[in-house]
Amino acid sequence: MPPALAGERLDRAVSVLWHCSRGESAALVAAGAVRVNGAVGRGRAVRLREGDELAVAHEALAGRRAAGPQPESGVAVAVVHEDEHVVVVDKPAGLVVHPGAGRATGTLCSGLLARYPEMAGVGERSRPGIVHRLDAGTSGLLVAARSPRAYESLLGQLAERSVRRCYEAVCWGAVGDDRGVIDAPVGRSGRRRTHMAVTEQGRAARTFYEVRRRYLRPASVSHLCCRLETGRTHQIRVHLAAIGHPLVGDEAYGGGADGAGAALRLDRPALHAAALGFRHPRDGRAVEFESALPEDLSTLLAGLSQ
Repeated sequence: MPPALAGERLDRAVSVLWHCSRGESAALVAAGAVRVNGAVGRGRAVRLREGDELAVAHEALAGRRAAGPQPESGVAVAVVHEDEHVVVVDKPAGLVVHPGAGRATGTLCSGLLARYPEMAGVGERSRPGIVHRLDAGTSGLLVAARSPRAYESLLGQLAERSVRRCYEAVCWGAVGDDRGVIDAPVGRSGRRRTHMAVTEQGRAARTFYEVRRRYLRPASVSHLCCRLETGRTHQIRVHLAAIGHPLVGDEAYGGGADGAGAALRLDRPALHAAALGFRHPRDGRAVEFESALPEDLSTLLAGLSQ
């Protein structure tokens, strides 16, 4: 049994580990289908201890209803850090974070569940352990909760805007100021519901940026470091597009290659979550993680010159 479930009720542990509802797990216990350290479970409310061994009769599981996203061992998860409360991963571009419309399998969430089954009982049932997300096309660092304590702590830090999230971005054109802040509300686009936009009806959003380098050849682009104060959907992509500097490769927000920029074709937005910092839920100490640019963005920058 995972250490994170020590002290939990038997029915909840069964629910978490075998991905079933609390009602189903209680029924399994009542039917005598659950064994603790080789003996039939003494009641659904019994508290477990670290090191206890749980088993559920195979035939009792047949035909039960699946609860939430199922684990998939084939989903690669690059782990940067793990402990009993949190796991920090380096997500590749193209991997969807959690199940949603049109995508039920093959997500980062599924891969995490396969590796850390106790996460099934943490947070929302449809996206266990997930406290923030990255767009499918964005690569880089993401933290997920392995315990209820971590989940509540990380959500609180995100709400109070104390989580440090820095991104490297490559956008079209020469950004004028060396540093600045884009302060503009972001909400659903009135024209395309799958897109976001700067709109008066949106939620407050602030993106700080600093120009690392400007390039002229083979096209005019800027390499930026962006820091999020808020974390709205598509925030950096929308904000940069709003000031006339969409991300290279971002077809959704006007960053597709054309004309002189054809040599800079990229099959995803040029955005990478490079740094992540937060207070550890266990003791409140500050922790920081960094991720190097992936090969596609490194190659893109290597082909540019002033």
